[in-house]
Amino acid sequence: MSVNNAPQPVKLSLPLEYQQHLFQELRAEDELVVIAKGLGLMRLVNNLLHSYDAAGNNLIIIVGAEDRENGWIGEALAEHAAISMAPKARGLTVVNTDFTSVGAREKMYAKGGIYSITSRILVVDLLTGLLNPESITGVVVLHADKVVATSLEAFILRVYRQKNKTGFLKAFSDNPDPFAIGFSPLATMLRNMFLRKASLWPRFHVTVAGSLEGKKKAEVIELEVPMTDAMKDIQTAIMECVEVSIQELKKGNSGLEMEDWNLDSALLKNFDVMVRRQLDPNWHRVSWKTKQIVSDLTVLRGLLHSLLTFDSVSFLQHLDTIHAAHSPQPGSTRQNQSPWLFLDAAHTIFTTAKQRVYASKAKATAESSIDSLRPVLEEQPKWSLLAEILEEIDRDLYFEPVMKDDSNGTILIMCSDTSTCRQLRDYLQTMYVQPKTDEESKRDKDEPRQSGAFMMRRKLRNYLNWKREFANVNNALFSENQKALENAVDPRIARGNYKGKAPANKRRRARGGGTTGAGPGRNANGSVAQYFEKPAEVVDLMDEIRITEEESKQKEDIIADPLEDMDDYFELYEMQDLVVVHAYEGDQDEHVLEEIRPRYIIMYEPDASFIRHVEVYRSSHNDRNVRVYFMFYGGSVEEQRYLASVRREKDCFMKLIKERASMSVVMTVDAHGVEDPQEAFLRTVNTRIAGGGRLAATAQPPRVVVDVREFRSSLPSLLHGRNIEIVPCMLTVGDYVLSPNICVERKSISDLISSFKDGRLYNQAETMFQHYKNPMLLIEFDQNKSFTLEPFADLSGNLRSVDPSAESPSDLQSKIVLLTLAFPRLRIVWSSSPYQTAEIFEGLKAQQDEPDPLAAVRAGLDPRDASRAEDAPHQAFNLEPHDMLAAAPGVTPQNLKNITLETENVREVANMAESELEPLVGREAARKIHGFFNRNLIDVDGY
Repeated sequence: MSVNNAPQPVKLSLPLEYQQHLFQELRAEDELVVIAKGLGLMRLVNNLLHSYDAAGNNLIIIVGAEDRENGWIGEALAEHAAISMAPKARGLTVVNTDFTSVGAREKMYAKGGIYSITSRILVVDLLTGLLNPESITGVVVLHADKVVATSLEAFILRVYRQKNKTGFLKAFSDNPDPFAIGFSPLATMLRNMFLRKASLWPRFHVTVAGSLEGKKKAEVIELEVPMTDAMKDIQTAIMECVEVSIQELKKGNSGLEMEDWNLDSALLKNFDVMVRRQLDPNWHRVSWKTKQIVSDLTVLRGLLHSLLTFDSVSFLQHLDTIHAAHSPQPGSTRQNQSPWLFLDAAHTIFTTAKQRVYASKAKATAESSIDSLRPVLEEQPKWSLLAEILEEIDRDLYFEPVMKDDSNGTILIMCSDTSTCRQLRDYLQTMYVQPKTDEESKRDKDEPRQSGAFMMRRKLRNYLNWKREFANVNNALFSENQKALENAVDPRIARGNYKGKAPANKRRRARGGGTTGAGPGRNANGSVAQYFEKPAEVVDLMDEIRITEEESKQKEDIIADPLEDMDDYFELYEMQDLVVVHAYEGDQDEHVLEEIRPRYIIMYEPDASFIRHVEVYRSSHNDRNVRVYFMFYGGSVEEQRYLASVRREKDCFMKLIKERASMSVVMTVDAHGVEDPQEAFLRTVNTRIAGGGRLAATAQPPRVVVDVREFRSSLPSLLHGRNIEIVPCMLTVGDYVLSPNICVERKSISDLISSFKDGRLYNQAETMFQHYKNPMLLIEFDQNKSFTLEPFADLSGNLRSVDPSAESPSDLQSKIVLLTLAFPRLRIVWSSSPYQTAEIFEGLKAQQDEPDPLAAVRAGLDPRDASRAEDAPHQAFNLEPHDMLAAAPGVTPQNLKNITLETENVREVANMAESELEPLVGREAARKIHGFFNRNLIDVDGY
């Protein structure tokens, strides 16, 4: 493929100075671009790709793109091609698991174009020669912050740079955090991507600031919303729980570096990950309390977000589910609960949350003076402010109409997630509905009413119905567990020691539910008890919020509409009449602004990247006026988190700038980051000579045959980094073939447990012994986790049987012992990380012959399928449909190869008759496969 890298006279959509400067810089040389979020990264990438697409005769590979990004790039390239009328432009082609034909991909690569390929398909195509690295014009890497040494993306770039030293390589990222963590992180990332230059573009960059802070500024109105007293109390209590939890973590883990374990860092999104990363190497040694606190921190941090986004009823329901999840099951004797549930602050959280929804009131009857419940239904403070903003916009449009411009006049409301979108849509649709009960009709007409009363009343009714069902399930579980406990063989119960006493848990439940309308009490062990309303209280509440006539009119019966008179009832709204509620979606927000062209933007929740999107949008269009309403809770976690994120991004860029200024240049690589030929030659020195006393330079590096499913792991990449040739094949026996006699089945800990559970490991060991002299089982641990199989576990269980069909022992160590008893000659290799595994494999291959890929593929296949395997040893490697088919009844590792060679996809297998399947898999397997697919079809039709 010829390289056409000269600038082309194409029309670009880069109106700002910093965008044009960065584009010219990218066209001139290879580099890593780290840009602040919201400054239009995807627009820059789209224009760069279009410049190569319009030139024609180029083969461009995009690595690391997500599905939605592929959609944006495809649309942008099509629009650019239509505007510039480039006859050679071909647009984007996405290569994923839907492409099952190897020949089709090979033909596409030969024609050239722009291809976004999933990493697992791309690395196999490069290693098998299906895609010649030398024919690639260039590679564009998205999300460069994820390119670590063990990633598939780093593997792909290494293969590309070893065989192609003239093609370009450009990497992009809008997340500076990973580039500022660790020792020399920027230099390490550049080395992983074979690049030598980094281009940094923070918001405070002189060119960026000059482009966005000119005369064309958006009108921004900041609105600080005060929280209610109840919200402040809950937030303070949650923060106290978080602070106490962090202090408990510090006490129990004094040997770790805990400088960043503080309340300010707890507001950041990656705080949970940071704590868990430090504890993982000793996770097996930490106490139950530490593990529980780590889990509780995630829950408590989520509560801080839920308090500000959920309505009061939804927040109370969320608390109920959290309490149920962190409490012992009904009838259980377990006393361990989350430590934060024992704090006074936890009692404040549950009590205040309940008081926001309903409170107690005295009945005015002579017969009884007991309390009942009345609805409170506290609304979110932002709701009323949102209604005022919309009214203000309407008044301005009526009394002071704006001059005609290129904006649509649409009102755009942006919020954090889709659940908040649904909440706001519900509120906006019902805020003018004012339900009136008999009691309310007697009140003064001038009394202010809550605009969200209709929605909140409906939510409370749904919550009470949910709580009643939840209580019934809880009681049913308690009854079942209590029966099991009573039927248990316990000599103390048999002697009657507990006669006349209620179970301990039952007494605690009665004590916790005894408070009327005042919120939850305490269990006998001191933790917060879950509160269940009494039936009489529920009746009183339901009577208070009964459905009124106004509410019943809001939801008519749903009927089938023939749509015959559609034109009489349906029409397209004008853009100036629309109120659009949308969630933040990163780079997608730029597309939302360009398509909607709003005149008014209401930021319901703060987001730094969207503010920059608005700045770029306003600065890019002279004829569009924008007014932005910026809402935030004053003195809240929301404000602190926003300020902390902006401050952290600035600090990360400052660290990157300092490191780039003092970064040394590695002289053993050329301008493209490729290793010096002499260094590469020294790596080919082969020590696999008998006696080890002589060195021989060989042009053929060591070879390992790897199952294509193993490219999910980082081991093939690390083996390739040790100058070992990787041959990807679809193997039936084993995962790695090191020599004609050595076959290795690799298992991670989670895979090892599941293999023991379904008996798959015994079948795999048996087939390895049938075809290889020295089969091995590799048990590989995660590099960042403890290298142990829980040594403090109880090993007192009995080793019952070697027969895999018998009931397996519950202990993992016991199962490994049973495996070695069943296969005495099976060698078990223990590895602490993929790095050590690569070193072990290199040692095992010493003084061994090289494996034959065709022989490895034929192992485990029927003789009649050997010829087909020789023709296409690498043909089937689309892992998702392959694994899906392997789970069907009747499909075995032996006949799975036959099916994948003879059929195109899972749909074809599902539609095959039993007589068509029989030649491929046998009569009995064909009957099971055919019955499985046809049974499901019948069930769907019947449903």
